[in-house]
Amino acid sequence: MDHFELKNGVLHAEDVPLPIIAAEVETPVYVYSRATFVRHARVFKEALARLDNPHIAFAIKANPNLAVLRILAKEGYGADVVSAGELDRALAAGMKAQDIVFSGVGKTASEMAHALEQDIGQFNVESEEEGIELSAIAAAMGKTANIALRINPDVDAGTHAKISTGKAENKFGVPFHKAKAIYLRLSRLPGLNVRGIALHIGSQLTSLSPLEAAFIKAGGLVKDIRGGGAAVTHVDLGGGLGVTYSGKDNPPSPADYGEMVARVTAHWDVQLMFEPGRVIAGNAGVLLTQVIRVKPGGGNAPFIVVDAAMNDLARPAMYDAYHEFVAVQPNGRHMTAHIVGPVCETGDTFAMHRETDEFAAGDLAIFRTAGAYGATMASTYNSRGLVPEVLVDGDRFAVVAERIKPATILAAEHVPDWLD
Repeated sequence: MDHFELKNGVLHAEDVPLPIIAAEVETPVYVYSRATFVRHARVFKEALARLDNPHIAFAIKANPNLAVLRILAKEGYGADVVSAGELDRALAAGMKAQDIVFSGVGKTASEMAHALEQDIGQFNVESEEEGIELSAIAAAMGKTANIALRINPDVDAGTHAKISTGKAENKFGVPFHKAKAIYLRLSRLPGLNVRGIALHIGSQLTSLSPLEAAFIKAGGLVKDIRGGGAAVTHVDLGGGLGVTYSGKDNPPSPADYGEMVARVTAHWDVQLMFEPGRVIAGNAGVLLTQVIRVKPGGGNAPFIVVDAAMNDLARPAMYDAYHEFVAVQPNGRHMTAHIVGPVCETGDTFAMHRETDEFAAGDLAIFRTAGAYGATMASTYNSRGLVPEVLVDGDRFAVVAERIKPATILAAEHVPDWLD
């Protein structure tokens, strides 16, 4: 459920008509619903209620907006980060350092040192080499780093190839058959408290089967590591639970996910950790856009040209991803059209042969389910500005990320004197 609904023929974000936001902030603009974020955060928490003290860390890469993170901090969420920048955002939003998990295959020495200075809760180490380097840095600083070794369970998540992370050919984690030996070797190094394992097999999962298969393998590894004489007190099960983008999606509910986790992990005797992102943020945001014109096509469908582009919402261009496209003030008539943006790339296409509301120049529309991997992936391609973000709370709203205009971006560039 989200809070973007028609009221008196006009789409609202909670109690704010979207045309008001378009008039005051201009388009394109991301619009988030605080009530939806809160609801999703609580539903996910409730789904894990039968577990003993689960740790939930929001995957900041899904939506790093400071106001969004503040909402989730107030709901008791920690942060899963993959850069020093995300770590600093989590802290600025009020998330506790001990509730921060640092993931990612490419942590630099300076990032590891910075995280140690902040006394974060855990590093998810993705290779033996990384563990050795972290050991040396921590020991030199007189610190002890809590770590979980990320394993690659070689399980196909059944999702898009570019967001699959748990197959043997993916860059993430250590090979499953080498994990026990690496874990035991790292356990003997100074500066490390090797306390568990971590896994994450992909994003936008619409079936529990691959997750269950990966978790069963992880449970066997926990037993093997303990048999080798090392302790395992934490297991990070990652995230990846999908959301509904179209009527064809049928992702499992958080409640079904929680039931499966409780069943599979019943005898592990560990603290379980989770990294939800999309399932919290996806349906909490939309991208509000305006139709520039409707251009006749060479085939049997016209082009609806909108002012949002692939630099504002990259998922369709990157993953052929589906986002529902609907009118802010539908007139009851429909058309079949191609939906495209103004960027000079054929890839700047949101949909082809889409059955949609009827549109004319100047009409407003939204791309639904844009709260995750939307603004965070935006760029300035074609020297376009960075899209702003708005947060709605009941009948009020605020700009929570300013539009960064092309002139501001241009001012940050310099021509050296020797080119004059």
